[in-house]
Amino acid sequence: MPHESALTIPLVSDCLFCRIVAGDIPATVVRETDTTLAFRDISPKAEVHVLVVTKEHYVDVATLAQSDPGLAAELLETAAVVAETEGLLADGFRLIFNTGEYGGQEVDHVHGHVLGGEPLGPMVCK
Repeated sequence: MPHESALTIPLVSDCLFCRIVAGDIPATVVRETDTTLAFRDISPKAEVHVLVVTKEHYVDVATLAQSDPGLAAELLETAAVVAETEGLLADGFRLIFNTGEYGGQEVDHVHGHVLGGEPLGPMVCK
């Protein structure tokens, strides 16, 4: 049985990504499906930096995977299509899901970072 944080709410009024999904905050959308939204990061960490979110609010990728594996698969599919349309498949790309404080998660809404277009260096720097 999912833990308490697995509860989902269609939109959370104070969540940045829910507000982007609702159209309250503008974003440069690169792909949209019935369940996901992909848009350019306003502070890119690579030549290509696209965020991929679910339209429904889940706090992180672990909660999403446990609560709705089908939607988790749709999120990954959207990330893969974004990587392809951004021309990242030939040279490679990185897909990052930061989860929790130690993982560096800054927005409590599940989101993947699609990064590429240049060499990205080591996975983790100490």
